[in-house]
Amino acid sequence: MSTFLRRHGYFLAALGAVLILPLILDSGSLASEVLIFALAALGCNLLLGYAGLLSFGQGIFFGVGSYALGILLTRTGLPMPVVLAAASVLGALVAGIVGWLAIRQKGVYFVMLTLALTQMFYFLAYSTPQWTGGDNGLLDIPTLPLTVFGFTVFPNQSAWQYYSFVAVIFLLVYCALQRVVESVFGRTLLAIRDNAARATALGYNIIHFKLVVFMLSGAVTALAGALYAMMTNIAPLTSINYHMSEIILLVTVLGGTGKLIASVLGAAFYVIVSDWLSDLWPRWLLLFGLLLMGISLYMQGGLWGACRIIGRRIFRSGKRSAQVRKEPL
Repeated sequence: MSTFLRRHGYFLAALGAVLILPLILDSGSLASEVLIFALAALGCNLLLGYAGLLSFGQGIFFGVGSYALGILLTRTGLPMPVVLAAASVLGALVAGIVGWLAIRQKGVYFVMLTLALTQMFYFLAYSTPQWTGGDNGLLDIPTLPLTVFGFTVFPNQSAWQYYSFVAVIFLLVYCALQRVVESVFGRTLLAIRDNAARATALGYNIIHFKLVVFMLSGAVTALAGALYAMMTNIAPLTSINYHMSEIILLVTVLGGTGKLIASVLGAAFYVIVSDWLSDLWPRWLLLFGLLLMGISLYMQGGLWGACRIIGRRIFRSGKRSAQVRKEPL
């Protein structure tokens, strides 16, 4: 049993989160938003937590996925699964271009270059309204059902039906990425993150590894953007600006870096708490900022780090209690 939990524990935790969200949330759209931003955070976590790359370019891939899905669904007759796959591939290609330009820089220069590229893509989308809708965004994006050989698997006619569709995609992507980070490729990324010079001395082409993880991150983030556009029926200009990059990076850091399951915690906290605070007070961003300050000061490992500390303390206290009961009077 312990071996099974070690091998599949994180996937079971992700499955548990997918099953719990409908029980604690009344809105299917809000639950879908949690998983969509969790997907985007997974892509960011690959870069930041495993490769050590602090990128402000995630909004590029999120926006590319949104626009790709919107253009293909409104202007072509391609089936929805093909459109989602095409959006992911385009996100990977764009990430390859961005990564090829950025990963040769280090530290603050890498951060500033990704931020500058985000602004460049934003103004590119703004200046091509014939494709992106400009300031208005792409409107009337349909939410199509998923059909296989004429059989409707996911009707996607209601918010909770769409949540089921997003949940299946999220679990498949999570399982695939968990296999990636546990593979030799993932362990090599950790080695590059911890000591790039030593990894280079061992013969690893760190540029190649960073470029591959950049493209993988771009594909996952673009898929999240495509799902978000299909849920909201619009691909707005804000989906490709630097603010979206900040949100994705914030969700990743909130949950904690270096563990994929932490991305789910960060997304759930950001989406649910933001929704709750916005109903509580119009100036809810002030309250949310105070929460972020508290997490930054006292939970430097993010929510996942805090959960691990609490779990260790509970385990140790339970172990001490068991030892006390075993001691003879």
